[in-house]
Amino acid sequence: MPATLVLLRIRNFALVEDLEWEPGKGMNVVTGETGAGKSVLIGALKLLLGERADRGMIRSGAEQCVVEAAFEVPAEPDAGGEAIAGILTEAGVEPCEEGVLLLKRIVSEGGSRQFVNGSPCTLSVLRQLGDLLADLHGPHEHQSLFSREEQTRILDAYAGGEELMKKYRSERTKWLAMRKELESLNANVLAVNREVELLRHQIQEIRNANLQPGEERELQARHRAAANSRRILELGASALQALRDGDRSVLSLCGDLGRILKELARLDLRASGLEGKLMEMAELGKDLARELEEKMEEIELDAEELASLESRLDLLASLQRKYGNTTEEILRFAVEAEKRLQFLENREDRCKELDIEVQKIWDEVCRLGKELSSLRREGAEKLALAVRRELEELGFRQAGFEVHLDMLGEAAASGFELVEFLFAPNPGEARKPLRQIASSGEISRVMLALKCVLARQDRVAMLVFDEIDANVGGETATKVGQKMRKLGQTRQVLCITHLPQVAAAAHTHFLVEKRVKEGRTTSLLFRLDEEGRERELARMLGGGGESALEHARSLLREQSIVKR
Repeated sequence: MPATLVLLRIRNFALVEDLEWEPGKGMNVVTGETGAGKSVLIGALKLLLGERADRGMIRSGAEQCVVEAAFEVPAEPDAGGEAIAGILTEAGVEPCEEGVLLLKRIVSEGGSRQFVNGSPCTLSVLRQLGDLLADLHGPHEHQSLFSREEQTRILDAYAGGEELMKKYRSERTKWLAMRKELESLNANVLAVNREVELLRHQIQEIRNANLQPGEERELQARHRAAANSRRILELGASALQALRDGDRSVLSLCGDLGRILKELARLDLRASGLEGKLMEMAELGKDLARELEEKMEEIELDAEELASLESRLDLLASLQRKYGNTTEEILRFAVEAEKRLQFLENREDRCKELDIEVQKIWDEVCRLGKELSSLRREGAEKLALAVRRELEELGFRQAGFEVHLDMLGEAAASGFELVEFLFAPNPGEARKPLRQIASSGEISRVMLALKCVLARQDRVAMLVFDEIDANVGGETATKVGQKMRKLGQTRQVLCITHLPQVAAAAHTHFLVEKRVKEGRTTSLLFRLDEEGRERELARMLGGGGESALEHARSLLREQSIVKR
């Protein structure tokens, strides 16, 4: 059995204050008086599986409502575990621990928050999981089987064409990609030729520059040195002028001062040491002048080199404006341009190759598509016949049901055709698409018939039927119950019903009651034992006497629930 709901907890939702529901495997039925709160269970499930939140559902006096659920998820791929794991991985959500998937939705005045396995997630993730976990059927509800794409998938599954469909889609995807490449090559020859000329110019311009990785930094360093050499020589000449050249140079002034100090020492012995100190200072000045002159001789003023460096840097700046911010980026641009140029220059040869490949793959697409069409035509007749038989047992004695193949005239994602389920509930009426049926009772029974036929192919884990037995009674109601019970052998079924014949067929029976406590109305849920089931069925039959109880026991015996 696919994933099953093992726990649903509802807090402060509509009439429910705090409720825990543990449905069993197989067919679960929920009954109760009108207005008792049965629809709250369905509303909570829909909220949990991604439906838009309505703040009006918060119980009066509460700040928020909370719905939580636990699903047992089998590890087997064909049971849906692999698909669920894929959704969780893609969404970055924690994986299921011990095969249990935990969902939680909180609705408050400030908005809605949702969690999967304790991790916050988007509403889209809940909806994706909901598509795999549950299919809700009830008045005015969206039906997954109304989608023509889903109907096509179902027919393929019924006819055994799923693997063929995968191959078809794979080949079609390759064909579309190659055709797009071919169209791109042939789209605008003039534009392609212009691009070729531009690429050639760009590549040649970069090649002529003979760029070296990292050379920009070295050039800038050399340019700074070359650009400053003239100023360095000017400053050095000024320093030598001040030290030794000219009438007012430091060394010339030292000579004048030395004569003055010598005369002073002759007149005053106390000044005899001053001349020696001056001579020491003069020697330091001479040493400084020699060292400065040597440094200046090492500096070469090369105007041609400076001009060459400036020209090279200008070229690099120009290339950077066109192709990249660094030398490395410019060189990478050239590599990519050469690849693109080679691709475009070889486009004629590539076009010829693609023509051959496109035609080859197209032939394979056509072969697979025709094989799929043949399989669908054969399967459509068998599926329609099986559904009509189920419908007959559900009260549509002369209803018309047809699986129509609408030819598309192209190789679409669905194949060469799209499936449409057509239905006419009464003789003499034209068959209409399933989604156009007006009566919810008719829709529900058609859905039930399809579910019975397609139980093995259906990917949805849990089937939820909300009063789909409306406008049904007698023998038909008994058949509806039997068919739901049969579905319960391979799927978990949750059913809300007012019919005792349907309720008697359930594996597990729950009762919803509305009670008033301290001036507040609350909905409560109970799991019924054998005696409780008898009493509830008797109530549904319209009485509480012994005759109604005996009738209830009779229904249970007929459905093989209670052995007498």
